[in-house]
Amino acid sequence: MPDEGRTPWGEGPPWATRRARLIAPVVIAFVLQVPASVWGAVRPHHGVPWPAVLHIALAIAGPLVLLGARRFPGPVVALVSAFAAVDLLILPVSGPPYIALAFAIVGAVARGAAVWAASSVATAWAVVLLVTSFEGREWRPPAVVVATIGLAACFGVGAFVRTRRARFAAMRAESARQRQSVEERERVRIARELHDVLGHALSQINVQAGVGLHLFDRDPEQARAALANVKESSKRALDEVRGVLGVLRDGETPLTPEAGLSELPGLVAGAAGPGFETVLDDRLAGALPDRSTQLAAYRIVQEALTNVIRHSRARRVDVVLERGPERMLTVRVTDDGRGLGAPVSTAGGHRGILGMQERAALLGGAVTVADAQGGGVEVVAVLPWRSADSGSEENR
Repeated sequence: MPDEGRTPWGEGPPWATRRARLIAPVVIAFVLQVPASVWGAVRPHHGVPWPAVLHIALAIAGPLVLLGARRFPGPVVALVSAFAAVDLLILPVSGPPYIALAFAIVGAVARGAAVWAASSVATAWAVVLLVTSFEGREWRPPAVVVATIGLAACFGVGAFVRTRRARFAAMRAESARQRQSVEERERVRIARELHDVLGHALSQINVQAGVGLHLFDRDPEQARAALANVKESSKRALDEVRGVLGVLRDGETPLTPEAGLSELPGLVAGAAGPGFETVLDDRLAGALPDRSTQLAAYRIVQEALTNVIRHSRARRVDVVLERGPERMLTVRVTDDGRGLGAPVSTAGGHRGILGMQERAALLGGAVTVADAQGGGVEVVAVLPWRSADSGSEENR
């Protein structure tokens, strides 16, 4: 859990911290101003008592007005500037500094009321200098310079606090965007996995169930085999879904290994049915890329077979695996169905094709879907060949 006490001033910390940071300037200004004002007011050379009483009242009023600085920073700095000007006019130059004005300036600039602060302080300071000059009160140049530099320093501190607060707010916003982006990518990944697993399994179950119903009376043995395929497909799909959902739980290892090219023969053979032939041509000669490439290739073939079963009305599909030039794995799935008939647009609901292309793009590869030369559809995936065994001469 982050240290909330280290959040920059004015950034919206928890309620107790916000209250403490609002009260702290009030307490500090009160402690520094009021005792000094009382001590200075009771000194015998101050003359009539009403200036002393007004001086003490102003010393108390300034810190109390700071309580409204969070909600009304502009009016607060204007009011405190007026208090400071009156305090300077009724006392000698050697009176105690009006600390509340410094907190009011810093708070106003930090909270975006810099125009209020500048106009209020400039007006009050100009009035003090003009009135005291007409009264003949002596202002030594060093005192004027020091007071002006002190006021300017308060503006600088307020600008620094505001800049720091804006920087931390930008950092928090960027961090939130990054977290949201990571979460979104994870949701898309899980949705893509579930789409591929469930889409293929349900397509197979639908086909095999139709075969079983069609042959139930004429050929019970074939119907029984179709029902066995339904059972096997559903079991495999459940295992894969559990594996996908396992990543949602921290520290949980998937119940089944991730699918790879070694499981591809079973996938291709399981998609076959009466009147529909599937052929796998594996030209890799036993060489295998890394697990991420294998999983992407498996899922692309799985989705391509699902699309063939659902949409193509094909009687045959060929799956070819080969290692192309420049360390690339080429996966080609070709059917003899009715073809696309129109260019494929992933924006028009072709979520499966979009998923295949996303899988390939994440690895630095690509997927193309187009009409085959002899009819039907050809899906070609080109994936980078990352070695499963870096020490193997074959995979270098």
